[in-house]
Amino acid sequence: MTLLEAPIVAVTVFPDRARITRRGAARLPAGQQKVAFGPLPHGLLHDSVRVAGDGPATVLGVDVVTRRSPVSLDPEVAEIEERIRAIDASIASLADADAVATSRERFLGRIAMRSASTYAAGDVAAAARFADDIDAQLSDVKQGARQRVRERELLVKEREAAQRRLGDLRGRSMPDELVAEVNLEVAEEADIRLELSYVTVGAAWYSTYDLRLTGEQLTLSWFGLVTQHTGEDWPECELKLSTARPGAALEVPELDPWYLDRMRPVPPPRPIGYMMDAAPMPAAPAPMQVAETMAFKAAAGKREAVQDRVAAVDQGPTAATYTPTRPVAVPADGTAHRATLATFELEAKLDHVAAPVRSAEATLRATIRNSSSHTLPEATASLFHEGDFVGSARIEAWAPQEERELALGVDDRVRVERELVKRGATKAALGSARRVDAEYEITVANHSPRSIKVTVLDQLPVSRDAQITVRETLVKPDPSERDDLGIITWKAELEPFARATFHLGFRVESAKGVDLAGWRD
Repeated sequence: MTLLEAPIVAVTVFPDRARITRRGAARLPAGQQKVAFGPLPHGLLHDSVRVAGDGPATVLGVDVVTRRSPVSLDPEVAEIEERIRAIDASIASLADADAVATSRERFLGRIAMRSASTYAAGDVAAAARFADDIDAQLSDVKQGARQRVRERELLVKEREAAQRRLGDLRGRSMPDELVAEVNLEVAEEADIRLELSYVTVGAAWYSTYDLRLTGEQLTLSWFGLVTQHTGEDWPECELKLSTARPGAALEVPELDPWYLDRMRPVPPPRPIGYMMDAAPMPAAPAPMQVAETMAFKAAAGKREAVQDRVAAVDQGPTAATYTPTRPVAVPADGTAHRATLATFELEAKLDHVAAPVRSAEATLRATIRNSSSHTLPEATASLFHEGDFVGSARIEAWAPQEERELALGVDDRVRVERELVKRGATKAALGSARRVDAEYEITVANHSPRSIKVTVLDQLPVSRDAQITVRETLVKPDPSERDDLGIITWKAELEPFARATFHLGFRVESAKGVDLAGWRD
């Protein structure tokens, strides 16, 4: 058997695995020969192994075999490996429990919405108790999610420490090796060049973005961060990042029957502690902070800014593959290595949104259309406005020509005030209703040196009881939008250092003996 020296020459990284390509050559005599590639990572998927090459030879078959070590493994190595498997199982169980918690949160939300109409003409006290019970359960769900985040962080740190210790011990021990044995029929003595490719788990890549807003022009920089702990270091070679998901089920979706039934009482929920603790897929490492782009000025004027080199893209029917412009070495230590995938300009429509009933602040909002040809994966984006870092946001998968709204932070140059200018109440007399009148004045002042567009949100209360009525008495100026849930929307454009005033008034009448719940000023 000939052990072929075949270094890694290409790597294609998928969101949850990687395809590795090794290449080597050897001079082989005529006849049946066996050539071995190895050692290979233990996370290798056996059915993914493929062999190609050139020369006067025929491939008869490929076997992936384990070469047993002549010396038993260090007991400490076996103990650490077992602990790593237990940690991986715990992290997976955290993922399952977070999925259950998310489903429960959605279920409670649906129950609350469906029960609103049931309690609309019923007992207000019972409705309040039901709402308190829903709130308590949702609070338990949120508390459980926070606890699982802490547990996952501790597990990840423990796993990293175990991996480091395992690496030290494996340098002294002789673990079993995984080897691919290629059986060849060689027609004549010649130099045979072979290429072995295989897919292995333990590798991944994820996206991060920089969004830099200047005026109404937004520059999006897309970075791919590659991380792997497959057990073999990747040298500088041809690295590709693919959005394909080879592990996803390949099947055509079909529909099951849609049944309707009479609503039955919901059984009391099981205690939160009964459910398994978990979280979604292991959290991706925190995004690397990207340094501000520096603009250099010469004595006679501004010089051209430094440019980013972006990856070449190959758009397939269901996925895209990105090739960075320079080779990237990725050691098997779990460290994230960054490559720039794309940089492009997007048009942004800016306005300010204020909801003074919640907060006396105006948030700068950008409405952006993805005018590029890229489908951007879900990822965390670092937001910069006029060179200032304003925070981070999670962006959902973003298809070409699709719009997204991004909050760019509070603008302190836009002042918002909401004042109760009128409040009156009458007690219910015999056979009459109790009445409460309220009127609010909202003022928005633009203290910036540029014109702004502002959207102001307020609301009328909505009755859930037939003996409580709400009547609008004043909305000035006429709102741009309103909905059935009482949301009032005004839109205005303010010149520099100008202000606008909005008025909202309403009357609430309740029958004698009916106490109001949910009132707020």
